[in-house]
Amino acid sequence: MAADSLVPAELPVRLAARAIDVAIVVAMNVGLGQLMGFGFDWLIAGALLVLAYFALLDALVGATLGKLALGLRVVGPEGERVTMKQALTREAFTVLGAIPFLGPILALAAWIAIVVTIRKSPLRQGRHDVLAGGTRVVRAAALRNP
Repeated sequence: MAADSLVPAELPVRLAARAIDVAIVVAMNVGLGQLMGFGFDWLIAGALLVLAYFALLDALVGATLGKLALGLRVVGPEGERVTMKQALTREAFTVLGAIPFLGPILALAAWIAIVVTIRKSPLRQGRHDVLAGGTRVVRAAALRNP
């Protein structure tokens, strides 16, 4: 698939997909906490669970459940499937919230930076996409209908 034929996903649908994913990972983390207790070990395990959810689905499926539900895919700079390294780099910011005390502030700052950079980019790439080597979130229909 030629990279220039991919249709970038706009910010509102990306945020909606992320909201679906957040609901899923919150439910998984609450379940995990009920199993193991809500201590420091849960905080670490929960952060790893969140990172694994986003990175594994992006790398193996091309989309998280939220992206799949809304017809989005994550692709590499040329339209190819993202590598595990790209997916981990792209989603590394998701663990910021687990840092004791400063985590929520750092996570909010990361979210603001990502939203601002997505809005400014003609390809709708956030800073996390650029850091991951130029990944992009595109409309899935663009992958099937060149």
